[in-house]
Amino acid sequence: MTNAQSRFLTTVSCTCKEFTHPWTDSCANASAGILLSAIPYTLRVYTMVYALSLIMRHRIPSLADLKRTALGILQSSAFLVSNAYTFILINCLMRKIIGHYYHATIAFVPGFLCSFASILIERPARRPLLTLYVANLATEVLWKMGIARGYVRSIPQGQTLIFGISISALLYLYRLGLHKSTCKDSLFNVLRFFVDKAEEGPIVMKLTTTPSSTSTKNLPDATTIHTSNNNIVRSHPPLDFRSINVIVQLYSRFMEAVKSKHPSCPHRDNCWRYAFIGGIKPFVGGLGLQMGLRIVLNLRRILQFKLDVRKTLFDKDTLKLGIFLGCFSFVYKGVSCTLRHSFGRDDPRFAIPAGLLGSIAFSIYPDVTVALYVMWKALQVLYNLGIDRGVLPHVNNFTIYLYAFCSALLFHGGILEAKTMRPSYMRFLRGLSGERLNRFNLEPFNVYGHHASQQMKEISQQLNLINKTPLPKCSLASWK
Repeated sequence: MTNAQSRFLTTVSCTCKEFTHPWTDSCANASAGILLSAIPYTLRVYTMVYALSLIMRHRIPSLADLKRTALGILQSSAFLVSNAYTFILINCLMRKIIGHYYHATIAFVPGFLCSFASILIERPARRPLLTLYVANLATEVLWKMGIARGYVRSIPQGQTLIFGISISALLYLYRLGLHKSTCKDSLFNVLRFFVDKAEEGPIVMKLTTTPSSTSTKNLPDATTIHTSNNNIVRSHPPLDFRSINVIVQLYSRFMEAVKSKHPSCPHRDNCWRYAFIGGIKPFVGGLGLQMGLRIVLNLRRILQFKLDVRKTLFDKDTLKLGIFLGCFSFVYKGVSCTLRHSFGRDDPRFAIPAGLLGSIAFSIYPDVTVALYVMWKALQVLYNLGIDRGVLPHVNNFTIYLYAFCSALLFHGGILEAKTMRPSYMRFLRGLSGERLNRFNLEPFNVYGHHASQQMKEISQQLNLINKTPLPKCSLASWK
């Protein structure tokens, strides 16, 4: 560890010209070149993003919507452009002030400063979404860095475990009904689609235990459930897990759940029909979403008649998302109903085992991006809940600092440890930089032990990032 720390304190005396802009002597020209090349790229990116958001509203946009969208595209593009060109500007400035490079000043510190400044340009309403996105990517980068250094190792189906714990926490809050007050978040609208509105909290049933009476002569420990409309219904007594007969009781109550509806169940149909029909809806939705995405992503090839539509849309991979969503919903509802039959009552805590068991279906569609997104959403919601309850401190501008830190990690990974980056984001960084990213001279920084130049070379070959011209876009070169 001491050797590693001392190595990171090693100074590298190469200039910013040798590192980031060998085609021009002027740092101002290098920054202006990225500015000019990033503008059309960011406009294309955000035009697609905002257009998609308009389409998802399922209504014809008004003139006010179009004006607001156009302003949003310009503001978001300005944010992303500034994030790109100020990185080179700050990098060159720090090199001139310090006189050499440290490990942190190559990418991390300039990345933090430029990201902190640029996020202030973006609309406050979009900052949490951007922070969640870069935090997702940065988590994956950090994990891969840990693997490369031998600090951690991959766990089989680790993404399923992350998804299961995170979704169970969110479902527990959903069953408590906190999503209506202190834990408001758009993700709960998605959960409502998968687990049904009937499972939405808070639970309105009140449980009391009454002694034997003429109406419960044969069930001396019967549980009386007072529903929200003051009707009184009788349920089974709680299970006695100290008895060997508990297995028989569990089986009988499971069969009862298949054939009937427990009084504490919030749905109307019998439990089997409720779980089965509830699983079909997400299956169809997931299948339709996957097919729609494939059509959009391959639209150009479809119009050119260069794509086998039947083979592309109806292969086994297209079914994976639908199967996962359908199975998750089915298992979650089935386990919830079985627990209500078994314990004779409804309880928000039932969402935890039901969510964990339902999450096993995630192994069918083991997407790391989805798992990390749900994890960060759960952390965000729990953090806000902790602030509301006075358990956690409120940090002013925490979202901005988190965005800057995670973006700095991505700058570091994209330059010095390219193998830790997600391929799609490497392509994004290269496009944003005007095809400059894999032109940086990383040879001087191999002293830090990352083999940065070799990593960049291998990733460029793997992703087919070929430099077709000797100069990048808008190079503003000062030499011939």
